[in-house]
Amino acid sequence: MTAAPIRYVEPVYRPPSEADSLILPVTDGCSWNRCTFCEMYTAPQKRFRPRDEEEVLESVQRCGEQFGAGVKRVFLADGDAMTLSTRRLANILEAIRRELPGVRRVSSYCLPRNLRKKSVTELRELAELGISLVYVGAESGDDQVLALVNKGETFETTREALAKLQEAGIKRSVMILNGLGGHALSRQHALNSAALMNAAQPEYLATLVVSFPKGEARLRESFPSWAPLSVIQLMQEMELFVSELELKRTVFRSDHASNWLVLKGTLGLDKSRLLRELRAAIAAPQAAPLRPAWARGL
Repeated sequence: MTAAPIRYVEPVYRPPSEADSLILPVTDGCSWNRCTFCEMYTAPQKRFRPRDEEEVLESVQRCGEQFGAGVKRVFLADGDAMTLSTRRLANILEAIRRELPGVRRVSSYCLPRNLRKKSVTELRELAELGISLVYVGAESGDDQVLALVNKGETFETTREALAKLQEAGIKRSVMILNGLGGHALSRQHALNSAALMNAAQPEYLATLVVSFPKGEARLRESFPSWAPLSVIQLMQEMELFVSELELKRTVFRSDHASNWLVLKGTLGLDKSRLLRELRAAIAAPQAAPLRPAWARGL
């Protein structure tokens, strides 16, 4: 029996659009892991550490031996592979290029803080070696919300990171969390998140609904006054957010399992249609194609 070429530490997460990608862990866990809304890397076995470089390179070699040119996409896991040094990332990307010649896209999650010590020149080097897309969890553009959920970022630090990626030629897929500000901060969360997206003009934008399958205790340690939005209120927040977006050409998706109403389009081309769909669902939710609670998989 052939041994698995990659050692995984469960649970393993990746964006929905990476379903067909080879998941290559280069770190375990998340280097920040203090966001009180996030449950992804709280398991004891997910304590942050960089993978041994030799192990990663050997995994790439074994994948090359087993899969050859059949691998088209690689996603560098876990929570923020871009925290690794440029030198180490370059070595991994060179190995992917050498051992997996069919790869056309390498991507990863990326925290804004990962880029503070990386110059645009370094990021361009990584882009030339194959990094073409990163997923940035902005969560919100509102500094009060970001502080209350212990994100460790601000509107400006996120904007700077997204601008640096754009200058380096790396595409950005940004995530905003619908409902993260709770009832009291919903309006400013929507308005300032839209302002951040307008400033950044990302290539891709996704919205998810904040959810807590393991309970809200962790969030309430930092945000004790947080109150969840109803389905109607979530859609009203989304209507305000989308109405404020002034994007030139951004692929927009609100189709994650957490979303009650699936929305897809290109902004700004489809802004009017998306707003019509939202307003119709708000006005007559019983007639709207809302995802049933059981189908949200949470």
